[in-house]
Amino acid sequence: MAASSGPTPGALRDPGSFRDRSSHVYHLDGRVLRGLSPEASAAFHRVVESGLWADLEARGSVVRTRELDRPEWPASLLAEGWAAVLEHERVPFVSYPYEWTFEMLRDAALLQLDLLAAALARDLTFKDATPYNFQFLGTRPILIDVPSLEPYRPGSPWVGYRQFTSQFLNPLLLEAYRGIPVGHLLRGHLEGVDPVDCWGAFTARDLLRPGVFKHVFLHAKAEARFVGTDRNVTRELSSAGFAKELILHNLRGIEKVVRGLAPRKKPSVWVGYREGNSYLEEERAAKVEVVTEAVRSLAPRLVWDLGANTGEYSRLAAGAGASVVAMDSDRAAVSRLYLEERQGDGKGILPLVVDLTDPSPGLGWRGRERRAIWERGRPDLVLALALLHHLVLGANLPLAEVVEWLAQVGESLVVEFVDKRDPMSRQLLLNKVDQFPDYTVAEFERLLALHFTIRRRVELKSGDRVLYVCAGRAS
Repeated sequence: MAASSGPTPGALRDPGSFRDRSSHVYHLDGRVLRGLSPEASAAFHRVVESGLWADLEARGSVVRTRELDRPEWPASLLAEGWAAVLEHERVPFVSYPYEWTFEMLRDAALLQLDLLAAALARDLTFKDATPYNFQFLGTRPILIDVPSLEPYRPGSPWVGYRQFTSQFLNPLLLEAYRGIPVGHLLRGHLEGVDPVDCWGAFTARDLLRPGVFKHVFLHAKAEARFVGTDRNVTRELSSAGFAKELILHNLRGIEKVVRGLAPRKKPSVWVGYREGNSYLEEERAAKVEVVTEAVRSLAPRLVWDLGANTGEYSRLAAGAGASVVAMDSDRAAVSRLYLEERQGDGKGILPLVVDLTDPSPGLGWRGRERRAIWERGRPDLVLALALLHHLVLGANLPLAEVVEWLAQVGESLVVEFVDKRDPMSRQLLLNKVDQFPDYTVAEFERLLALHFTIRRRVELKSGDRVLYVCAGRAS
């Protein structure tokens, strides 16, 4: 039975939940609910009865989920005609694959392969294989799309193979072998990189590279051969008897390729920034004290660290119990933060590659399928340390608009003003005309006062940097 397509008063359907008609995700009073059709409900119960879901929950590989008894259903969902309603644990912050580092996409790919192997062992499978089925809890990827699991039909091939190659493997290969960032590829086209386009980036000399011949070249040739025909390849493979062992053998081969891939190293300005600037050490203690006190007094649940670099201040906030989204445009710095946090418990910090001058917009169908980054939850506290001069002096953004934007982004703010006299500001102004007469402490404080209440002002030792702890006018 299909669910109605009309609006549901009370529960808001997630605008990105529509492609699979067997289930829809809803948001209600901070809760995440999912309606299941009779077919999806039967499949979910089969997964639960197999013991797979409990095993995966115990491993921390899937979102924690419970089925609601019918008396628990919100009234607005009763009218939708669903056979079952699930409630998922809420992810602190939703991210998308085009904001992940190479290593994050690789880890999600490895988890997808591992989950498929575990499912096949219980006569289950996945009907798709997209990174959008995963979210990160800190640095730990988890599966969030319950209905992607279904019973395995003997003789069936892995129907998600093409999607896996387009959205996982091909972007990883292109960054590893061609230096094209996975984020650029996945933001440019949500469906990923198809085999023909991927092969177009390679040459015959690349055929010996792991993964290229079998998963790019042969895949592209097969697609070119079948395009425009009415042949049902999946049905043909099923009729021929595509043994489960062949899928597992293919999975092991793909896993070996994925594990062996590494991003092409590119120079990073910020990875060694602190080590190369002795004046930072003199002022670091003051900045640490200001951030620590702000986090202690405000007790934020969600913190955004804008221009996080390798996450020094993100760790202060996470150490106080906050969920932190650490954003930076330097992929090497974000990768370093991810890898370091992954070595620990990895719970508190979600590192993302985000260019604040060109942040993730709304994408997909009607520009709402994948939400703009500012629409995914308002932080209680924003950290903007050593950032302002890069946005204004480096990227030529208007100072007044940057301050207004900071007020729109979050509730409270810790921000650093770096004067033009500072060595980093002088470096940003090299070889360009100084067209920033308004970039002064006085003007900045005037603009801050329009949107915030300044709770604390701390001038650092150099005299060229000032820290502000601010509360929004509504705070």
